[in-house]
Amino acid sequence: MSSNDRLGRLREALKENEMDAILVSSAENRRYLSGFTGSAGYLFISPAQAVLATDFRYVEQAGRQAPGFRVERTQSSLAWLPELAAAAGAKRVGFEAQTMTVGTHTAFVKAIEEASTSDKVQLIQTSDLVDRMRAAKSGKEMAHLQRAIEIADEALDEVSPTIRPGMTEAQVSWELEKAMRERGAESVSFETIVGAGVNGALPHHRPDDTVIADGQPVVIDMGATYEGYCSDLTRTIFVGEPDDTFRKVYGTVLRAQLAAEEQVRVGMTGQETDAISRDIIAEAGYGEYFGHSLGHGVGLAVHEYPLVGPRATDIIENGMMFTIEPGIYLPEWGGVRIEDIVVMEGGRARVLSRARKMGTGG
Repeated sequence: MSSNDRLGRLREALKENEMDAILVSSAENRRYLSGFTGSAGYLFISPAQAVLATDFRYVEQAGRQAPGFRVERTQSSLAWLPELAAAAGAKRVGFEAQTMTVGTHTAFVKAIEEASTSDKVQLIQTSDLVDRMRAAKSGKEMAHLQRAIEIADEALDEVSPTIRPGMTEAQVSWELEKAMRERGAESVSFETIVGAGVNGALPHHRPDDTVIADGQPVVIDMGATYEGYCSDLTRTIFVGEPDDTFRKVYGTVLRAQLAAEEQVRVGMTGQETDAISRDIIAEAGYGEYFGHSLGHGVGLAVHEYPLVGPRATDIIENGMMFTIEPGIYLPEWGGVRIEDIVVMEGGRARVLSRARKMGTGG
């Protein structure tokens, strides 16, 4: 989908929501609509205009990366917004409430009130107009995501066999990041999680100086960024010979994950997809120990639409890429989580993550 196609869809959404224009502040949405990767700026989009407003640092970059947009150089004042709105005849201008701070909103309102234009602009709260457009991926986006996924897969398969008693979680995290960087990752898509032993019961444990011991499960959650697109991968390994508890918990999580990957279909809701794995975990007696959603979309952000959880009403469609990551977390013992990214094609899920899993022959 080209930038013009995306702008066309957004303009249709503005019409449906009775807005004359929208002010886009989210970094991911700026990039999605314009191609601009700078860290500061706004898009002002109306039926007839596409403007990228940014400061001196990014004017030249904006001109190169967003040729379909007129670049407006901003000063410290926010008077440019009411001026752009007046030129476009826009009275109702949407803003992204999920990313704009209260302070910034207050400053824009003040600039509007102080403007000399006769028609005052009304800022209209929106939450996900552009975000939901990003749920279904284009071929180019899929290619970038596939490479980000491959980088993480290859890095984990290289590092996991080297994990030994006496290493710290932080050391493992660094080895994983280094391996991803060596394979072309721009950055990690989030801070790598390495949870050894009881730390694995904390789904978002930050790696520290905890020493990995023999006879412990280790949860590793990691991701790479490539051309702005994020991957997300979780595997749980066991240092030493797995005990009966680990085999039971791991086997339950793996069955729950494989069932969801096999059974999810286009037209299902995120809630129905989540229930496939959640019911298996509950039937095994671990229902209260699976406390997070089954998955989430991935793309320019590591967490985006579609939502895949116990209350998610999003409809699964072809072209959507999302994670399937059931987990069980037992206090005073540890945890198991297994996560893949899948893409919906021809009504079914195709698994993109290829890093080895225990118990699958992979």
